[in-house]
Amino acid sequence: MSRPIINSGTQAITIDSHVARIRAKIAHGERIIVGLTGAPGAGKSTLAQELMQRLAGQAVVVPMDGYHLANLVLAQLGNADRKGAEDTFDSAGYVALLRRLRAQAPDEIVYAPLFRREIEEPIANAIPVPPDTPVVITEGNYLLLQCGHWRHVRGLIDEIWFVDVDGDLRRRRLIARHMQFGRSADAAAEWVERTDEVNARLIESTREWADYRIAVE
Repeated sequence: MSRPIINSGTQAITIDSHVARIRAKIAHGERIIVGLTGAPGAGKSTLAQELMQRLAGQAVVVPMDGYHLANLVLAQLGNADRKGAEDTFDSAGYVALLRRLRAQAPDEIVYAPLFRREIEEPIANAIPVPPDTPVVITEGNYLLLQCGHWRHVRGLIDEIWFVDVDGDLRRRRLIARHMQFGRSADAAAEWVERTDEVNARLIESTREWADYRIAVE
């Protein structure tokens, strides 16, 4: 990917510049945890994969989405139609994972969960994080939220980037994503407006806590 990544100031910062800074931070053998946050459809997962590729052999992606509550639990709680809201995740579990990754023993492999969109369910222990992996990239909606267990996340991540994208483009991406995984065009658009955009407004209110504000196309 060659597109520029722009911060909130006037200087264009390429992906290579960010990668060079990260490599400098891990040069002495310490682990760094990089967080990518932003509204649904902003492009966090794509950026995370790009970073991992640029840091080939030195990074692993651990998504926050692995801590979605199971559909059965959401139904029992009456929250199935709010899936993706901040209280539909095991936030305490995610915080516990970050703490393990910060204090990982040299003889320990940490296994993180993965969210599978095709079945809309989390899969436990699907992502191995070896102890000698210097860069952990974690991405998700609520890394900067200052309530509940989420308030502990900011202090466990070394740097957090807030990923911005044009709102209309972001909504089009979301509708296309929901249609790809089985919703009709009308149902996808309705879900985006009723659920995703409510969450987006909350997430966008956390921008000020980010270390970098990143605009992508």
